[in-house]
Amino acid sequence: MSENALQFLLDRQSVKFVRAPGPDERQLALILQAGMSAPDHGRLRPWRFSLIRQDVMREFVDRLFATAQASETPIPAQKEDNARRWLKDVPLLIAVACHRDHSVTKIPEHERMLAVGAATMNMLNAAHMLGFGAFWSTGLGTYIDEVNEMLGFDPLDYRFMGYLAVGTPIDEILPLTRPDPRQYVKEYRS
Repeated sequence: MSENALQFLLDRQSVKFVRAPGPDERQLALILQAGMSAPDHGRLRPWRFSLIRQDVMREFVDRLFATAQASETPIPAQKEDNARRWLKDVPLLIAVACHRDHSVTKIPEHERMLAVGAATMNMLNAAHMLGFGAFWSTGLGTYIDEVNEMLGFDPLDYRFMGYLAVGTPIDEILPLTRPDPRQYVKEYRS
């Protein structure tokens, strides 16, 4: 493995504030293909994605907050204002869901969710490697059934897992100081 490729992984960080340009169709296909390369017990391919592009972002945001406000779990006005300011410049949101597929009982749902998480991480890494910033948000009504339905993810068949915002970083990305991994590792001994 090339140490340069590994350095891309070590340098990746979440970048919430992005603007156009976002990925073109070829780059988006690569990002989505990276998601398809995730580990997947049983080859269930539980990941499902819905693309929300900049040309429909305002309409989407209006509908999202109208739907959330009519639900049992409305979003506070300050959070809505912050989200609207954030999303006005985002060129691409990728809504992420896990297909539950109740006909498969051999593989537990949590393993399917792990596969979707791995697919999402692959997509974050791919976006980074292509020079984009990306951010996984579990806000924006992720846990409101009516918002899930609005996106086409019926809560009986899907577990909605949030959005990836993808675009060109607005601010300079400064290196992060990462913790020493040894703080989080122990050795098994018999």
